[in-house]
Amino acid sequence: MDQGYELPRELKLKKAFKMIARTLLTACSREEFLEAFSAFRRAKQDVLYQLFIHVLAELHENIEEDFETICAETQVAATFDKVEQLEEEQKLDTLAQDRTNLLDVKQELSRAKKAEISYLTSALEKAVAQNLQMKTHIESLKIDREDYSATPDAVKKLRSWYQNLGQAP
Repeated sequence: MDQGYELPRELKLKKAFKMIARTLLTACSREEFLEAFSAFRRAKQDVLYQLFIHVLAELHENIEEDFETICAETQVAATFDKVEQLEEEQKLDTLAQDRTNLLDVKQELSRAKKAEISYLTSALEKAVAQNLQMKTHIESLKIDREDYSATPDAVKKLRSWYQNLGQAP
């Protein structure tokens, strides 16, 4: 990896560190400093404050240099690069899992559709069988009706025959 190239995460880490260091080192305002040394004369307070500012600037610079050295020694850039590589691999692995999940969903959907087709086929076969039974029953009733339609003629003949019996000599 090129040592001059800094990854975005490394830049964010360094910026955050510098901002925190600056905030901590400038937490004391001039008024607060002068109040802390109020027993001294104004001229002495000004000299002390200038010395304080100089020490803070040197301390800030030393802290930043030490931080840069620690980052180089611990190979922060390489570590961030490895983390990003692992994240990318994990994203790709997640895509592979998603693809597998889609295949599982496809298979489950196919199985469900086949089961539904089987159920509907069975229901259709039952309906056809019931329909056939009803047609057979209707035909049977029609035949019985035709048999009963001859009954009035038979009754007439029977009456006529009975009446003829009663008139017999």
